Amino acid sequence: MKSLIFKCTVCGNYTLESKCPKCGSSTISTIPPRFSPQDKYGKYRMKMLYGKE
Repeated sequence: MKSLIFKCTVCGNYTLESKCPKCGSSTISTIPPRFSPQDKYGKYRMKMLYGKE
């Protein structure tokens, strides 16, 4: 299922469009990535978030 709401990468405005109507830059989906126990990069994300191993 695709996200119906997007967030602008520049101004932080929320919209339903793929381009921001306020500043014209691209938008990103607001839904976080799906969790998987076989995640290859989970270790590195946790390191970035918490700063420890």
